[in-house]
Amino acid sequence: MKSLLMLSISLIFFFFLGFCKFSLANSPTETFSVTKRPWQEVVISVSNLERASDFFIKIGKYVVLHEGEVSKEALKYYGLSNDFKAHEMLIKERDSLHGFIRLINFTSKYKKMPMRPGARAWDTGCFFSVMLRMKGMDQIYKDAINLGWWTETPIINYSAFGSNLKIIIFKGPDGIQVSGYERLSPPLPVEFDGLEVFSQPFNIMQTVKDAEVTKRFYMDTLGFKLWYDGKPFVGKQKALHPLGIPFSLTNSTRYKAKILFPMKGEFGRVEMVEFMDLEGLDYSKSCDAPNLGLLSIKFPVKDIIRARKTILNRTPDLNLDIKSINVVPYGDIQIISLKTPDGANIEFYK
Repeated sequence: MKSLLMLSISLIFFFFLGFCKFSLANSPTETFSVTKRPWQEVVISVSNLERASDFFIKIGKYVVLHEGEVSKEALKYYGLSNDFKAHEMLIKERDSLHGFIRLINFTSKYKKMPMRPGARAWDTGCFFSVMLRMKGMDQIYKDAINLGWWTETPIINYSAFGSNLKIIIFKGPDGIQVSGYERLSPPLPVEFDGLEVFSQPFNIMQTVKDAEVTKRFYMDTLGFKLWYDGKPFVGKQKALHPLGIPFSLTNSTRYKAKILFPMKGEFGRVEMVEFMDLEGLDYSKSCDAPNLGLLSIKFPVKDIIRARKTILNRTPDLNLDIKSINVVPYGDIQIISLKTPDGANIEFYK
């Protein structure tokens, strides 16, 4: 009798242990991430390489890694006909190994259109801005205005995530938007030691129809983890807001933000903001080349076949063909591309 009791207890224990392992393995928070690397580069479609790059090179002291023609197979990958040609420039913060910026000028007889004309924060679709740490914001602001860039607001003193900041959104040609952050206190993380003017991009933002839906896409389809899961927020009083919410509405308009990443660290984050009371236009169908604006981000993976299989196992209805193209400086790569629920392009390559 005692042996039967012990056997029953053992079976219950092993059943419970097996159930726990199954539950953890299938928990959304434990979903295997498609990549363990930050995004390698952001691709921006522009109409003039020099005009677009001046902000980063002349003010931010970025360096040019490459400039040249885009390959025919790459143009085909973007879904463009033989009528198109393209010239590109790859730039980066001097010491960075990722967070590059690839500017591409697609040319043809066909007219290019902005992805997000007007680029109001509450308009949804595509990517909204890339985010950089900055040092010497007041001088950067003056230099940017002299260079022909504009801003969403004056420089704003803002507190977020335990940091006191100066924040501004710089608005450049072709819909390029750069969110600049200068931390006043506490000191920056060690990853930004030696910051001179601009850091590499550490985050990219999109404004979305439904932040919960987009969060689930990143977590359930890509296996990303939450860095921040914000609840609906409204200002206590009227004040300038970095995203350009009309001053009279800053104490009545709700919004929420969520930030995710494929790995712990300061780089490679993706952010989404949902405006709950401001209704804008939807540009989710306009996010592809040759339209002008923030075109895509690229994540490296160890195994492209496994990455594709993992994504399709979670979201079977995606069209996810592996393409082979040559991309400087990576050489011959295999690449897949998919869209967020609001049309932003995310690429994985090996």
